[in-house]
Amino acid sequence: MPRSVNSVASRARRKKILKLTRGQFGRRKNVWTVAKNSYEKGQQYAYRDRRNKKRSFRSLWIIRINAAVRPFGMSYSVFVGKLHKHNIEINRKVLADLALNNPDAFKAIVEKVNQD
Repeated sequence: MPRSVNSVASRARRKKILKLTRGQFGRRKNVWTVAKNSYEKGQQYAYRDRRNKKRSFRSLWIIRINAAVRPFGMSYSVFVGKLHKHNIEINRKVLADLALNNPDAFKAIVEKVNQD
């Protein structure tokens, strides 16, 4: 009995990967084995960096808040400590956005925290 091979499905599978690697440099875009490895590695980086993005943005928000509270004679850690003490529950993303786009509202929060 002759060997049965589903070449239509194999070719479709390869074309799918080669289509996904279109635009990459060198052999990564047109050699099956290289393209497959490149695609798989790219997916690993994408998975990892979806988590790292959260880290990076939190760090950015902390830097922005720190820069915004310095003119009021406070550091970031003192400011956040006072926020918790006064039970003001605004997350870092919103605080950073206020500091950047609405300095009057941010100043009001800082003054509210400094009332001691």
